[in-house]
Amino acid sequence: MWQAEVRVDLDAIRENVTRLRAGTGAELMAVVKGDGYGHGMLPVARAALDAGATYLGVCTLDEALTLRRAGLTVPVLAWLLAPGLPLHEGVAADIELSAASLDLLREIVEAGRRAGRPARVHLKLDTGLSRGGATAADWPALAEAAAKAQADGEIEVVGLWSHFAYADAPGHPSVDKQLAAFQEGVAVAERLGITPQYRHMANSAAILTRPDAHFDLVRAGIAMYGLSPVPGEKYGLRPAMTARARVILSKRVPAGEGVSYGHTYVTERETTLAVVPLGYADGVPRHASNAGPIELGGRVRRIAGRVCMDQVVLDCGDDPVAAGDVATLFGAGEHGEPTADDWAEAVGTINYEIVTRFGSTRVPRIYDGERA
Repeated sequence: MWQAEVRVDLDAIRENVTRLRAGTGAELMAVVKGDGYGHGMLPVARAALDAGATYLGVCTLDEALTLRRAGLTVPVLAWLLAPGLPLHEGVAADIELSAASLDLLREIVEAGRRAGRPARVHLKLDTGLSRGGATAADWPALAEAAAKAQADGEIEVVGLWSHFAYADAPGHPSVDKQLAAFQEGVAVAERLGITPQYRHMANSAAILTRPDAHFDLVRAGIAMYGLSPVPGEKYGLRPAMTARARVILSKRVPAGEGVSYGHTYVTERETTLAVVPLGYADGVPRHASNAGPIELGGRVRRIAGRVCMDQVVLDCGDDPVAAGDVATLFGAGEHGEPTADDWAEAVGTINYEIVTRFGSTRVPRIYDGERA
């Protein structure tokens, strides 16, 4: 018997990857950073590869090394690298590394020397997100240094890439502007002798809305998990995660009773309260106090009072609710339960954050559709 669980439907992951692949002629990178957006990095990676993904993408070196230790041999790109990391371990494990500055490129070159093999590098250009990536002013120097290191046999530049700021708002003028900036950056690199195998810029939103940005490789993130990157659009994707728990206590209380810390909710009448054992230590946002939707007993109810570290309370009125009944926070929405999008709307965030929060080690993840 279980108390609380997160269920992940790996067949939904496979279906979503198959759908995304059908819409592009490019190879597909499955982005499994953040422990697979809370779904579990290794099971998700394997399911995506089952469905035809050819690349894996992560942020950290540790994430990439975890994939290698699990026996996954496909290309892996790690792109968020602080100074001083043991990059030689990544090079030795055939992990591809992203560089956006001369200093990091130098570290990668040295890592290759230490590992005794050329490092495989993706050069990142900032085309308007103003986050990672070399600026247009710094790009020529970075590309020139990379071209020299490649000519000297110290690195292999396998990719040029960038990231959209507004691809989730189709038609936004910045999308065309960034795409043009990327194409110019590619042209600069080519003039310096860099002709990589992969040019990549399309995230989930651009995979679905901008085929002209697909180039050689696309990066499937949130869409692979069945959630739309474009508000209000579904694209036939199937959400893979369901979060639920069993009621641990139900009780009748009179009108005028304050509920949970600070009594921010007060019962209007005699009612039944149900205690659900999931809280902010498990991934429930505290901003969901008096707002988060939960299905229990065939009805969607709102959390009554503040979200606690380990539990929330629901006001169930006169409905028959008992300990052991299943309360569903979110799922695919196919049976009337809330979705991650409903939760995002309720707490003023995005669906990415909702599912990623539920990567808590305290709540077991159960996988449906696992293959031997």
